[in-house]
Amino acid sequence: MSDQAFQYLALGIYFLGMIAIGLWASTKNKDTEDYMLGGRSLRPGVAALSAGASDMSGWLVMGLPGAIYLTGLVDAWIAIGLTIGAWLNWKYTAPRLRAYSEVAGNAITIPSFFDNRLKADGLASRILRISCGVIILLFFIFYVSSGMVAGGKFYQTTFNGDYLVGMLMIAAITVLYTFFGGFLGATFTDVAQGLLMLIALIMVPIVALFEFGGPAEVFDAVRHANPDALSLTAGATVIGVISSLAWGLGYFGQPHIIVRFMALRSPADAPAARRVGINWMVLSVAGTICTALTGIAYFSTHPDAHLTDAKSAETVFLDLSQILFHPLVAGFVLAAVLAAIMSTVSSQLIVSSSAAVEDLAMLLIKRKPSPRAQLWMSRSAVLAVAVIAALIALDSDSAILDLVAFAWAGFGAAFGPIMLLSLYWRRLTAEGALTAMISGATVTILWKQLVEDPASTGITGLYEIVPGFAVALVLGVVVSLATHKPSERIDREFDEARELAAGR
Repeated sequence: MSDQAFQYLALGIYFLGMIAIGLWASTKNKDTEDYMLGGRSLRPGVAALSAGASDMSGWLVMGLPGAIYLTGLVDAWIAIGLTIGAWLNWKYTAPRLRAYSEVAGNAITIPSFFDNRLKADGLASRILRISCGVIILLFFIFYVSSGMVAGGKFYQTTFNGDYLVGMLMIAAITVLYTFFGGFLGATFTDVAQGLLMLIALIMVPIVALFEFGGPAEVFDAVRHANPDALSLTAGATVIGVISSLAWGLGYFGQPHIIVRFMALRSPADAPAARRVGINWMVLSVAGTICTALTGIAYFSTHPDAHLTDAKSAETVFLDLSQILFHPLVAGFVLAAVLAAIMSTVSSQLIVSSSAAVEDLAMLLIKRKPSPRAQLWMSRSAVLAVAVIAALIALDSDSAILDLVAFAWAGFGAAFGPIMLLSLYWRRLTAEGALTAMISGATVTILWKQLVEDPASTGITGLYEIVPGFAVALVLGVVVSLATHKPSERIDREFDEARELAAGR
């Protein structure tokens, strides 16, 4: 059996497993609440692994290793910022959002939570829901597209195949199990994919260490190839470090992550989920960093070996796995790359579907469809978003990390401030939330297009999430103070959610 046949066998087993989980989950979906939130039935470990896998997309196994391979540990500030942000998100957002989303009208989507929490009336409610839905669809289309680009590059690198064929094949399989399985399908495939990613990210650098004889030999080779590679400060600027750490701000506004908090069985599950999630994240990020460093050592000491994509180095994990492992084992390692890509895409498709149906279509339809009709509307929305994202992904030159960074900043700035204010400040108003959301998204887009200069060491090089988040937070507070009116119902629900989250 040829090497490529072994790899195809491993990938075939992986694909069949994901499709089987999706089809099993489809039997649990009776209405849109099941399809979009899984009936609030997730155990802590399931929620944690699902959130982690849906968070850590292709950038974890392709984008970040490539960046560190090219520049060294100075790019690890992103991982540090993300780890801190994830811990804070689980600590402060998860229990309060799980409690508040149930108290405030049993909301099953992020836009419906904001609407129910703020008690917007009439036109204000419609504008708030529609704005949330549009922002979710806008940025998730780019986010889903980044996953499809990663899938195409994966196929191109691994099998010397056509980028378009690979992109469409991987997108089709992901859409298939998401289309039928819904939230539960995405969640349980995330769990399997998260475990597969973790095993692969630990295996690759460990085997590479044995190949070299130990950590000391690897570090010597890395220093010889790039004396600054092991430094967190070499080549760093204050603006650059702030921008990297600011990735952590994005967690508070990522719909595909925080929706997992809403699906927990109870707020009391949040601490256990946090421990599982953060341990998984620390190990996975450490594996990513070690993979990049061992990649530097290997390719600098083996002149006959070459990176498939030397320009971005985003294939370093793929290339190392094919060199170091038996083809069948390498096939399962390659499946871990697909797991990182597909787990994120499936979660984002579900949230996009909920925004399209619950927060846009249902507001425009006068007669409410039957539960079964709503279920098929949700599935159709999954397909529509996937098609649009695939059209954007036709450009194979798109940088994965750039696409992810833009979408991450957009969500973080648009939803992060109002999520925190909704949960911890009772005086937030619908007008303040709407102003914050639109200003955060607008500043992010304009800063990215007109101001941000990655080569700049000054303010123009600042990651767009920082000005977007700051402007949204300030305007949200200012406008809310100007428009606030006392509401006994809001105060009662706020206090009830706080007590429920605290276990009282």
